[in-house]
Amino acid sequence: MKDTCPVLEVCVVMFTVQDSRLQVLLSQQPQSSWHLPVLAVEPHPSLESAALACLTNCTGLTEAYLEQLYSYSDCSGQAGRRRVMVAYFALLPSDQPSTGGACRQEAAWHPVDAPPPLGDNHGEILKYALRRLRYKLEYTAVGFELLPETFSLSELQRTYEIILGEKLDKRNFRRRILEAGVIEPTNVQRMGEGRPARLFRYRADAVAEVKARRLFP
Repeated sequence: MKDTCPVLEVCVVMFTVQDSRLQVLLSQQPQSSWHLPVLAVEPHPSLESAALACLTNCTGLTEAYLEQLYSYSDCSGQAGRRRVMVAYFALLPSDQPSTGGACRQEAAWHPVDAPPPLGDNHGEILKYALRRLRYKLEYTAVGFELLPETFSLSELQRTYEIILGEKLDKRNFRRRILEAGVIEPTNVQRMGEGRPARLFRYRADAVAEVKARRLFP
C-alpha cells in the first residue's frame, strides 16, 4: 500500500554578523547546489525541537533565538509523497558563530547580499526571512540577539545598519535607543585608539515590543 503520509521537515535560516556583513549559513552536499539547512522532524517530538536540533547539527550551539516563519508543501518528496516544510530563522550573536556541529564539513557562512545560487525555493525562503528580520527590527529589540552580551553604542548602531542596509543618524539613533529604555550601561569600558567606549547590555526585563516600537522607521 502506498504511503500517503507527508514528509515533514524544518528549514532554518541562520543569521549572524561577521566582517561587517550579515551572513547566512548554507550547506552543500557533493555534486549539489547550496541550500539552507534542512532536517526531518521525525524522530523529534516537536517542530521547535527539530529546528533546534538542526541548529545544533550545523553550529554546535544548543540555544539561540528561533522564530517560525511559515510553512509550504509540494509533491517533491520520496515516492511522490507530499513534502511539508516549516521554515524558521535563527539569530546567532556575532561572537558565537560556528560550524562546529555534525555538518561542519558541509556548511559555510555566506554574505546575505551575495549568496551562491540556491537550490529548490531556498532563495525565496532566504529573502522572506531577511524581510521578516528587517520588519521586526523596527518594532522589537530582536537585533540584540545578533550582538555579544555587552556592546558599545557604535557596535549596536553598526549592527542595525548592516541588517537594514542603510546608514542611521548617529545622534538620532542614540537618543532613541536610550529613551526606549531597553539597554543599560555596564561598569566596563573598552579601550581603543580614541576615547574609551562605555559598554552596554540589553535589559532582560525591558518590554521590547512596547518600548522599542518604531525606533527605526
